[in-house]
Amino acid sequence: MKLLRVGPVGAEAPALLDGDGILRDLSGTVADIDGALLADDAALARIAAAAADGSLPVLDAAGLRVGPPLARIGKIVCIGLNYHDHAAETGAPVPAEPIVFMKAPDTVVGPDDTVLVPRGSVKTDWEVELAIVIGRKVRYAASQEEALAAVAGYALSHDVSEREFQIERGGQWDKGKNCETFNPIGPWLVTADEIPDPQALGLRLWVNGAPQQNGSTADQIFPVAEVVRYLSHFMTLYPGDVINTGTPAGVAMGRPEPKPYLRAGDVVELEIDGLGRQRQVLADA
Repeated sequence: MKLLRVGPVGAEAPALLDGDGILRDLSGTVADIDGALLADDAALARIAAAAADGSLPVLDAAGLRVGPPLARIGKIVCIGLNYHDHAAETGAPVPAEPIVFMKAPDTVVGPDDTVLVPRGSVKTDWEVELAIVIGRKVRYAASQEEALAAVAGYALSHDVSEREFQIERGGQWDKGKNCETFNPIGPWLVTADEIPDPQALGLRLWVNGAPQQNGSTADQIFPVAEVVRYLSHFMTLYPGDVINTGTPAGVAMGRPEPKPYLRAGDVVELEIDGLGRQRQVLADA
């Protein structure tokens, strides 16, 4: 299923995109799309049954804002340098273990919402990423199979980054990762049954119409199942948690000087196979 949330900021309602591409209203079936829903097999079965019998009301998508597909995100855990080609372009060694940092849930915006260039920023960068959405509590997973069973679905995520704040200002990466609007997610949360192999997804990103990133999750150093297994040994993962799994080569930081960092007015578009497309116009904070 393709689950999403539509409407004004802070007042999004649950919806579903059916197999024919028709937007359907879920507000009479479930209260919202969040961790509680993803952990409720009966509620998910109700949605699937209503989608199959065509009983869900049709929504007019014209002019309707698409918000983040998941409400009340618990935490966002991110994996750095998780693609062989991205590590190579930045001159970094291939990590022996996943590099882990956090993003605050309040960085999340809708897939087509404005992204703000922070005040004083000269190195705002793009990163198309596959996001894992957790649907079952998992701690100390004993195998990759156990870890993968905890995954409710996947989404397209834009891990916007400010490289000077991240690398040159001391401390942890978090300073360059947690500026407001720095994590558009969506348009959809696609349930795991529709993504039989998360290691076979193409990722692409354009800036002002010019292609910048074109990679595949097959190039991940630590695949989805291993990322979830590994993290579960350092923190408990709960329904409604999100994991950003890293970006392929093609970021501004990896380019020759002058590096083409983002500025107000730039337009970033990105997509992942089966997970939809985003488009953001940048503005000054």
